[in-house]
Amino acid sequence: MTDNKSGKGHSFVRRIYRPRIIGKGIGLIAAAAAVAPLHPPQWVWLLMLVNGLAWPHIAYFWARRSAMPYQAELRNLQLDSVAAGFWAATMHFNPLPSLTILSMVTMNNVAAGGRPMLVRGLLAQVAGVLLSMALLGPGLQLQTTSLQVYASLPMLTLYPLALGWVCYQLAIQLAEHKRRLGALSRTDSLTGLLNHGSWKDLLEKKFRICQQQKAPAVIALIDIDHFKAINDTYGHGVGDCALLQLSQELRRNLRQNDKAGRYGGDEFCVIFPNTDEAQAYLAMERLRERVAAYRNPHLPELRISLSIGLAAFSTHLPTPEHWLLEADQALYAAKHQGRDQVSLAHAEAAALRLAYPD
Repeated sequence: MTDNKSGKGHSFVRRIYRPRIIGKGIGLIAAAAAVAPLHPPQWVWLLMLVNGLAWPHIAYFWARRSAMPYQAELRNLQLDSVAAGFWAATMHFNPLPSLTILSMVTMNNVAAGGRPMLVRGLLAQVAGVLLSMALLGPGLQLQTTSLQVYASLPMLTLYPLALGWVCYQLAIQLAEHKRRLGALSRTDSLTGLLNHGSWKDLLEKKFRICQQQKAPAVIALIDIDHFKAINDTYGHGVGDCALLQLSQELRRNLRQNDKAGRYGGDEFCVIFPNTDEAQAYLAMERLRERVAAYRNPHLPELRISLSIGLAAFSTHLPTPEHWLLEADQALYAAKHQGRDQVSLAHAEAAALRLAYPD
């Protein structure tokens, strides 16, 4: 949990760094124009320069080196709020520059932490106001000169642009994370193929398309022969290697539109759209031969074979489950007949179609 928070914190610190440089830099212009007519002591000018030019870098490295960068950056935002309140009171609440600085800092707090940060930020601004009054005394200047208006314009234009750019980049990253999470939820973690649920959803979709368009399609169920014995004899690591080898061969041998998934355990599945039984049979025979030829360099005695059942779409099938059941029955037939072979649903009729495709 701490590592996750730390990683999140570093990215949070990086996102705020550049907007703070821009905001403090152009805020310095607005604050200087408002404070100059009041003839403050020299230390106020020095503090203003440090806050406007040095503080963004101090805050960045302070937070980056913290054990909890996320919390450290929230603290930095609180200090920004204290500074905003301090400068608003120091310029005697000159309307335009004061409201500009206070509103920009408040916007930061809301963007960073919502209502809790808003409340904490407002309290910090009040603390900054009280600190300024204690050091410099109270004052009120309700007239804004033309120079002060122009000095506030960069803050009103450039800083929202910088903050908007950060929000845009964050939205892009969020969309990419959402896309990746969506892909992870649809794929099997070991093989990278579609998982059971995603493949079943795709099967239902393809079944409806075949019904509506009378398009040919074939599904295959693939089982690694004696997989439990491989795990028991050589260990689950070798079993996982066998699963990975099969998934890699599926990727190499299938067309782009053919969709493979891990149905469960050592069982895999494939949808061949716009394909007849002869084409699917040849593709699965090639797959079976390539997997049979695989040799583990550390276990040369290990042999891997596949039993495969094929079922073509037919208009008499009422549901996708019935289509899948036919492939499952063909797979059972392949196992019953000795394994290491491809079996077709309704084998007698399929054999005639393979022998006389015209």
